[in-house]
Amino acid sequence: MNFYILTLFPEMVVNGLNTSIIGRAAEAGLLRLEAINIRDYSANKHHKVDDYPYGGGAGMLMQAQPVYDAFQSVQERIGKKPRCIYVTPQGRTFSQADAKAFAKEEDLVILCGHYEGIDERVLEEVVTDYVSIGDYVLTGGELPAMVLVDAVSRMVPGVLGNQESGDFESFEGNLLEYPQYSRPEEWHGKKVPEVLLSGHHKNIEMWRRKQSVLRTKERRPDLLEKAELTEEEKGWAESGSHAKA
Repeated sequence: MNFYILTLFPEMVVNGLNTSIIGRAAEAGLLRLEAINIRDYSANKHHKVDDYPYGGGAGMLMQAQPVYDAFQSVQERIGKKPRCIYVTPQGRTFSQADAKAFAKEEDLVILCGHYEGIDERVLEEVVTDYVSIGDYVLTGGELPAMVLVDAVSRMVPGVLGNQESGDFESFEGNLLEYPQYSRPEEWHGKKVPEVLLSGHHKNIEMWRRKQSVLRTKERRPDLLEKAELTEEEKGWAESGSHAKA
């Protein structure tokens, strides 16, 4: 999968992503990460990419031409118009379902805004998806872009050493992930639930499912309303019991 990030700060994006699992996946050829400097496409000799907005107002606005030309450079190279995500607080909230959908793309462009935003006309020309990582404002789109790349990359086959790690975790089926435990069996007086030591896979699977339902009820009841639950699982949620064994 190929990621093309249109940004004013390519070093920030590259340095942040070329580490850990994502960096190893890129080295292995499973991912391609390219940060494209929008300033390189400015027609201004000083590589200026912003100007005052028409109608007045505070701050500066990124101009249409450099953004468009940077996008066109990607389109010309791959020979088709790619899906383009603009990371903005005005977009829909990014979800695990979005990560899975975006991971099906061969090429994905992520556009990072700065200042007071980007000239609306170029957004109308190139953007296919408006996505937000939360209801707050950041100084630029680079951090949200890195969040998207990380989440989407995990859904690309082969990126995670154990694909099960991507298939069974928080937000799958609108449920949070069950509690996890490792060695030692007892720590600070707290013991690992006995069922996890039993080797009885069916009981372990049921325990984990129940804990997912209960944890979602406690921490994210809004998600539980969307989850597909059996009558027994609905009973777990209504009881609210946090049995550990």
